[in-house]
Amino acid sequence: MVLYATRSVAAGGPSVDRAVVEAAQRGDHDAFEALATGAADRLFAIARLILRDVHSAEDAVQETLVHAWRDLPRLRDPDRFDAWLRRLLVNACADQGRHRRRWSTEIKIVRDEQSSDDAIGNLSDRDQLEHGFRRLKPEQRAAVVMHFYLGLTTAEIADTLGIPLGTAKSRLHYATETLRAALEADARAPVAATNGRSA
Repeated sequence: MVLYATRSVAAGGPSVDRAVVEAAQRGDHDAFEALATGAADRLFAIARLILRDVHSAEDAVQETLVHAWRDLPRLRDPDRFDAWLRRLLVNACADQGRHRRRWSTEIKIVRDEQSSDDAIGNLSDRDQLEHGFRRLKPEQRAAVVMHFYLGLTTAEIADTLGIPLGTAKSRLHYATETLRAALEADARAPVAATNGRSA
């Protein structure tokens, strides 16, 4: 039994050893297990941000790893493994989004403690952002997550997803405009409600 370990590149983020990818491409189960183990938490974090649901994120990661094992022999450049795996994940998230008619909502228990106005404001802002984020299509969420969470440029997003640069820019632009409009609409709603009341 050969033990494989992924390596980490400080400046470029998580990376894998080319030899491990090549071994997995040849059908080495231990090598693929090392790749999957090294990527699982990272994939889950991205999927959860896109799908906003723990169970759907777990399903998307599982689907990604199944496709990765099946399609890995066809990966032309082992050095592109991370980008290729992210593309598989985004596609799996899109599949999950299509299968769900409505997004499920997680119930979070908030402790009733004495909190400052800032903490209440932060909670309100986060709820408004979450509300706006749920209006986006999974492909748009993926662009937002890759840009703002992973720090990828639009060119890197396009390359990762295998789409034209213009499409990546369009998805990111539309997503940010939709979020901005949702936040502005939520901010106007309480004002509109109070204007209709008589004093």
